Amino acid sequence: MYKEIFMDFLNELNESQRVAAQHMYGAAMVIAGAGSGKTRVLTYRIAHMIENNIDPFNILALTFTNKAAKEMTERIGAIAGEHEAKNITMGTFHSVFSKILRFNADRIGFPSNFTIYDTQDSKSLIKDIIKGFKLDDKAYKPSQVFGRISTAKNNLISPEDYNDNPEIILEDKQSRRPEMGRIYTSYMNRCQRSGAMDFDDLLYYTNILLRDFPDVLHYYQHKFKYILVDEYQDTNFAQYLIIKQLAAAYENICVVGDDAQSIYSFRGANIENILNFKKDYPDFTLFKLEQNYRSTKNIVEAANSVIKNNKDQIHKKVWTDNQIGEKLEVIRTLTDNEEGRAISAKIFDKQKSGGSFNDFAILYRTNRQSRSFEESLRKLNIPYKVYGGLSFYQRKEIKDLLAYFRLSANPNDEEALKRVINYPRRAIGKTSIEKLIVAANKYSTSIWEVISNFHKYPVDINKGTQARIGEFVTMIQSFQAEVNEKDAYTLAERIAKASGIMRELMNEKNKGPEEVERFQNIEELLGGIQEFVNSNEDDSVKTLADFMLEVALLTDADQDKPEDKNHVSLMTIHSSKGLEFPYVYLVGLEENLFPSQMALQSRTDLEEERRLFYVAVTRAMDSCTISYASSRFLWGQAISCEPSRFLDEIDSKYLSFNTLKSPTRKNAIGNGFQTQRRGGLNKNLGGSTPGNLRSLKEVKRVQNSGNQSNDNTKEIKVGYNVQHERFGKGKVTHVEGIGADQKATIFFPHHGSKTILLRFANLEIID
Repeated sequence: MYKEIFMDFLNELNESQRVAAQHMYGAAMVIAGAGSGKTRVLTYRIAHMIENNIDPFNILALTFTNKAAKEMTERIGAIAGEHEAKNITMGTFHSVFSKILRFNADRIGFPSNFTIYDTQDSKSLIKDIIKGFKLDDKAYKPSQVFGRISTAKNNLISPEDYNDNPEIILEDKQSRRPEMGRIYTSYMNRCQRSGAMDFDDLLYYTNILLRDFPDVLHYYQHKFKYILVDEYQDTNFAQYLIIKQLAAAYENICVVGDDAQSIYSFRGANIENILNFKKDYPDFTLFKLEQNYRSTKNIVEAANSVIKNNKDQIHKKVWTDNQIGEKLEVIRTLTDNEEGRAISAKIFDKQKSGGSFNDFAILYRTNRQSRSFEESLRKLNIPYKVYGGLSFYQRKEIKDLLAYFRLSANPNDEEALKRVINYPRRAIGKTSIEKLIVAANKYSTSIWEVISNFHKYPVDINKGTQARIGEFVTMIQSFQAEVNEKDAYTLAERIAKASGIMRELMNEKNKGPEEVERFQNIEELLGGIQEFVNSNEDDSVKTLADFMLEVALLTDADQDKPEDKNHVSLMTIHSSKGLEFPYVYLVGLEENLFPSQMALQSRTDLEEERRLFYVAVTRAMDSCTISYASSRFLWGQAISCEPSRFLDEIDSKYLSFNTLKSPTRKNAIGNGFQTQRRGGLNKNLGGSTPGNLRSLKEVKRVQNSGNQSNDNTKEIKVGYNVQHERFGKGKVTHVEGIGADQKATIFFPHHGSKTILLRFANLEIID
C-alpha cells in the first residue's frame, strides 16, 4: 500500500527530480535553481529511504527554519505515515544541536536547562561588561562588539585563541578597540556563570563537544547514518565542520542548495562550502534541478542574463515551461518619495482589477528605504506589513513575562534577573542592582547566588532592600519548585498573576490603546501556551521549560501566521529568501545602493550583490517591476543617483520602459573593481586550525556614520596620509573625478589598495 502511495507521489516529479529523490547512498549534491522544487525532492528522498527500510531513527535532516522542518515532516507523514515521520531527527541546526547539548550539558560545564540568549540579551550583557570595564561606549558599540564575537565563534575561535593571535590583536588596535579580547573573555565567562548560551554558542559548543568527547562523536556518527542538509550554500564554518564530522563514518550525505542564492556572508555563510563539496567528497554524485516552476519565461531569462556574469558558480541553465509573461517593467522617478508614490499607485490599480494585497511584495536593499513606501501606502489606505520589525516575542511586556519564565527554569540567568528584579516596581533601585552585579563579579558567582545567600556574600545594601530582594527570591523559588510538575499553561498563568505583571497591565488598561494592546498581548501569549499544551499527542507533561525552548529557537519565518496575512509585504531582499509572490516590486536599483557601495571593493562582494539581485528577481511569479530614483534624500540632503549596473546586465529584450527610454549611464565599474578576496573572520578558514587567521577584517561591514565626508576631503592629494574608519592608516596613490564623484585610490598596509568615493569615506588627513 505504502509503495503504491509513494509511486503516485514519485510520478509528480520530473525526470531530474525523480533521479535525485531515488538516490540513497554515498555523497550527493543537488544544485537546485530558483523555484525548481528542491523541498519536494528532499522530502521525497527521505520518504524513499524509509520505503527502502532505512530506519528513520538513523536520518538527520537539517533546515534553516522550524517552519520548513515542520512542513517537510507533515509531507513525509502523508506518504510514509506520521509515526515514521516523527522518528526522523529533523529541524534547524540550532534546534537539533541545542537538544544534543542539553543531553550532554554537564560535559561542557552547563546545566541541562541552560537559557538561550537572544540578540537583545547578548547586547545587554555586553553593554554591562563595557560599563564595568569603564570603556568608551562610542568606541565599543555593543552591536559591533557582539558582531565581532559572533564571527569569532562562527569560525571556532575561542577567547584564548583570540587573545593569542597577533593579527587579531593588531586589527582590534587599528579599529580602536584594543580591549575586544578582554570583553570576549568576560562575555563567555558571564554567560557560563548564568547558565546561558547565545545562538552562536549552540554551534560553537557542539563543535567542542564533538571534538573533546570522542564517545559522543562516535554515538552520533552511528545514530545519524544518513544526513541531509537544506540550503547548504547558507552554512558557515561551524555548521560545515559539524556536518563533516558527523558524516565522516558513513559519508551518506546529501546537500541541497543553490550557489546562485548564497547571500548571507555578512552573518558568516561561506559559498566555498558548496563550491568545494567535491573536494570533501571526490566520489560524490551531482544532480541539477534546472526547471523553474515558479516564474514566467521573461523573469527566468532576465535573472539568468544577470547571474551569468558571476565567475564563482556551479554552471547550470535554469529554464521554465511556464508562459512567457510580461516583460520586466523599469520605472524611473525623479526622487525616492516619487518612487514610493509610483509603486503604491501601481499596487492600488492592479489590486482593484482583481487579487488580494498578499499577492504583492516590495523588496529593497536596506531597511531605511521602507519610509517612502509606508507613507504612500498609508495615504492610499493599503494595508501593509514591514518584515524585520519588532516581533511579538521582542515586545517589552512579552519579554518581561518570559524573563520570569526563564528564571523559573534557570535562576542563574543574569539578564532575566536584571530585567524583572524590580518589575513590577518593588523599590529595588538601580544602585542596589549595580552593587549586586559588582558583588557577583567579585565572588565569581551568579547574582542569584548572591541574593540567595547575603550571609555568604556581603553586599552594601540596606536591610529594607535586602528584605524586599528576599521576598523576590522566595517568589522565584516557589515558581522553580513547580517548573517540572505543572504543565506550561498552569504555571505560566500563575506566574503572570503572582509576579504582579497582570495587575500592573490591568491598572494601565484605561490609559490608552497602547496599554490595552499590551494587556491583550499577554493574553495572546497565554493563549499560545495553552495551544502548545493542548497540541501534545502523548501523555507526557509539556512544561514551561519545553515551551521556552521552542520560543527561543523561533525564526522570523516561523512567527508569521498565514491567517494574519492580508497585506502588502515590505521587506529586505535578504528577508525574502525562500518566499514567492505573484507581483514583486524591486526598488532602489541605483549604484552605491544596490549594489551597495561597500560591495564595490572586491569581486567577491560584488558577486554576492549580484546573487542578491538574482534572488530578488526570482521571488516573482507573474510580474516583476524594477524602479530607481534620479535623486535620493540621504543624510540630510538630496544625493544624485545613477541606475544600477544590474539593469545594464539584463538583456534588454526582457525589459520594458513604458514612458522612458532606456537610461544611459557611465560605466560604473571603473577602477573600483578589485579582484582581491576578503579575508579575516568573515572568510571561511577551510581546513586550517580555527586560531590561525591569515588576515582578520572588520567583523561587520562598517556602516557610514550618516555624515558626509569631512570638508578636508576636497583637499586630498596624491601622497597624503589619511585615516579610514575601517581600514586604518593609508597613503593616497591616485585621485580622479570632481565634486560628488571624486574618488581616491588609497594603499592600506593591511588591506591593500582600495578605491573609495570620497563623499562617503569620512577620511581624516593625518599629515
